[in-house]
Amino acid sequence: MEAELFGREVSFEYSETWVGYSLLSLRLIMGWVFFYAGVTKVLNPEWSAEGFLLNAVPEANPLTGFWTALATDWLWLVDPLNAWGLTLVGAALILGVAVRWSAFWGAVMMVFYWLASFPLEHAILIDDHLVYALLLFGLGAFGAGRILGLDRRIEETDLVQNSPWLRYLLG
Repeated sequence: MEAELFGREVSFEYSETWVGYSLLSLRLIMGWVFFYAGVTKVLNPEWSAEGFLLNAVPEANPLTGFWTALATDWLWLVDPLNAWGLTLVGAALILGVAVRWSAFWGAVMMVFYWLASFPLEHAILIDDHLVYALLLFGLGAFGAGRILGLDRRIEETDLVQNSPWLRYLLG
């Protein structure tokens, strides 16, 4: 593979087979993490993000007012977006459909969770939420939905062939 990274030409060899297995495995595992986290919220009528937003965000968090406003004024929107967002991103990753679109929104959710964790208790800057966000970025960048996923078939449809910009959502 040859690429330009930070203005420098780099090249390296890799095993396409093992990259394929790796991307498929990462997509399925991340899909399950998101799907399970979401579906348990969707199926639990008692679940709400309110408790987390009001009690679990560290007191020294610089965005405390924002999280409190979400819990008090915007909970009607936050709860379904969180529960259904996790569920649908997970399902999309598992099925390999609209992986770039789903990975983007999954990464956005992870950045919000990361920001709510400040100051980090067990890390200085990087925690699991940021790792997940970057992993999702990689899945989208590689078009991991084309590896034994529905995105490959969807990209062959007339709709996508006639509207190539849709490929930016797939892959």
